[in-house]
Amino acid sequence: MPWSTETPMEQRMKLIEAWKARVFSDVELFEHFGVSRKTGYKWIGRYEEEGVEGLRDRSRAPHRCPHRISEEVEDAIVAVRQKHPRWGPKKIVKVLEWKHPEVAWPAASTAGEVLSRRGMVKARRRKQGRGKPTTKLTEPRGPNDVWPLDFKGEFRLGSGHLCYPVTMSDLYSRFLVLCNGQPSKAMAPTQDSMKGAFRDVGLPWSIRTDNGEPFASHGLCGLNQLNIWWMKLGIRHERINAGRPQQNGAHERMHRELKADTARPPAATAKLQQQRFDAFRAIWNYERPHEALGQKPPGLLWEPSPREYPEKLPKPEYPGHYEVRIVRSRGEIKFKGHKLFLSHALAHERVGLEEVDDGVWSVRFFAFEIGRLQEHTWRIYG
Repeated sequence: MPWSTETPMEQRMKLIEAWKARVFSDVELFEHFGVSRKTGYKWIGRYEEEGVEGLRDRSRAPHRCPHRISEEVEDAIVAVRQKHPRWGPKKIVKVLEWKHPEVAWPAASTAGEVLSRRGMVKARRRKQGRGKPTTKLTEPRGPNDVWPLDFKGEFRLGSGHLCYPVTMSDLYSRFLVLCNGQPSKAMAPTQDSMKGAFRDVGLPWSIRTDNGEPFASHGLCGLNQLNIWWMKLGIRHERINAGRPQQNGAHERMHRELKADTARPPAATAKLQQQRFDAFRAIWNYERPHEALGQKPPGLLWEPSPREYPEKLPKPEYPGHYEVRIVRSRGEIKFKGHKLFLSHALAHERVGLEEVDDGVWSVRFFAFEIGRLQEHTWRIYG
């Protein structure tokens, strides 16, 4: 359907809300709102990177002007781009030189700045290693937008066994969703703890963690079995900077209270220690006033997520213009005659590739971009 008389911002918000609700496939969603796939993915990408602010119109005024060119030359560059949206500045300048050799056309880099100022290209992400956020950290707008997840160290019980408390809270309301004592930080017990929480209160939109195990690996985009499971559930994984626990500040403050109230001294057994965790969680959520919440307990602001946990995980679906590949057992795909390594954690999964610029491909798993393929190096960067 065509856009209504609402403001563009309201229209984009409705598109994003429908996308988050997963009522339609991406193709059906864009057809429903009467926008092209390119436009739809542009607004989804901006929302994933910048939140609601990313949906606002951006100024096309140049930040700098190293080489001033005439308005007629700029318009000619833009006209070629509009006719051939997949052409980069090198191709555009070369074609214009062929057609109008009498004109002093600018360098490709200047043509690229023209396209950028006119809002016709997306900025490429820089290569990010382990320890840097995969995306801009989300500012929660309501309950279940972001759930910080972490371990509160380890300590020895009276029985001599180690206890590793895993905790998960709602960043918007400070509601403590999960507080379980585990025998280790291994992935299996962590996933089991999270499954219990998901079944009880539903799914968040994003989970925020540090860069340690079992939340992230050293590989592409920090991929491992745990965060791949989250992606299958439609949960975005965002990671804080290494050595910046203040980026999870509210969760860290809760940890200080948790340790002081439940582990000094520790309980004699794991069962008794869990009873302390459960009692702390009840008081924290429903009795303790929080200054950041106007001296209200989190339970007054939080509500369960409407997104129920699916016992059967969905399979990825990609738009028709994507190149779809199955990841081999060694974690690689074959594309245009090249073997490209992604991650062992993705073995036997289906990924989609979409060309977003000349020789640049977005590599996606479900709706999440996990890397960019550069044809000039035939490498995938996370």
